[in-house]
Amino acid sequence: MKILVIGGAGYVGSHTVRLLTRNGYDVWVYDNLCKGHREAVPEGRLIVGELSDRKKLANVFAEHRIDAVMHFAAFALVGESVSHPAIYYQNNVTATLDLLEAMRIAGVWKIVFSSTTATYGQPEKMPITESTLQLPINPYGFTKLVIEHALTDYAAAYGFGCAALRYFNASGASPDGDIGEDHTPESHLIPLVLQTALGQREFIGMFGEDYPTPDGSCIRDYIHVDDLADAHLKALSLIEPGSNLQLNLGTGRGQSVKEVIDACRRVTGHAIPVKIEPRRAGDPAELVADSSLAQKVLGWTPKYMDIQSNIETAWRWHRSHPCGYAS
Repeated sequence: MKILVIGGAGYVGSHTVRLLTRNGYDVWVYDNLCKGHREAVPEGRLIVGELSDRKKLANVFAEHRIDAVMHFAAFALVGESVSHPAIYYQNNVTATLDLLEAMRIAGVWKIVFSSTTATYGQPEKMPITESTLQLPINPYGFTKLVIEHALTDYAAAYGFGCAALRYFNASGASPDGDIGEDHTPESHLIPLVLQTALGQREFIGMFGEDYPTPDGSCIRDYIHVDDLADAHLKALSLIEPGSNLQLNLGTGRGQSVKEVIDACRRVTGHAIPVKIEPRRAGDPAELVADSSLAQKVLGWTPKYMDIQSNIETAWRWHRSHPCGYAS
């Protein structure tokens, strides 16, 4: 089976490419490298191109006889989406609709789409199930929800087989230590804490310690990147014409910011100074997944259920690649 991984040079995409390849799929990566890294892609498998270039996509579908698409290419910074919504609507919505049209014309009807917990906004009840009302509170979450609706319509009208997988907090790295998380700018908690442990940051900023949680800091559900990749493979194998899976991917266990920092201290052996800073607008106190439906439908179980083993894989990557792929 020939798979085109859009955004396969990025964080989650590159780990999924590796797992697909190890399971015998013929994998091609399509990426413009504005956020991804050439070094994260297997040699000879990268096609550099824009998602909005329908002509190039048509040529790729024909030349490589693509059977299915996995789509990871999205801008994903909440604050940036509020400040610059135009680029989020252009990249996450308009360009993705160009992709869907290129697929429809080429007769490629299978797609696994990288969605997000941000489609839920600030739900009052935990854990979050797939029946939780989707009320995004920022342009990033809204753009992902728009594409979920588009996939529903394409499945109904054109027989697309779709899976929209709503990630909670992607984290960790390949246990091999050779591919991992490298964003510019970095916005995710675990790599920021580990950069502090490496002396690349003076301290880790903690945004608020007066939330209604046991220790006053925000709680999130950290799902390992390899567990996300595994869910993509399992979703791909279940897609049928007209199907439309929409599933949460998380561990079901919440970790507070303070708990994550303490776990990083244990793993690295470093003190990791903390500076308390004002709350960020729009940060919910708690976001935890109920992924029981994904586990039932996909036959999927996350392997990295404790935060320390998750962080150990990230530390292996950051310690051996202190400047990311530039190392």
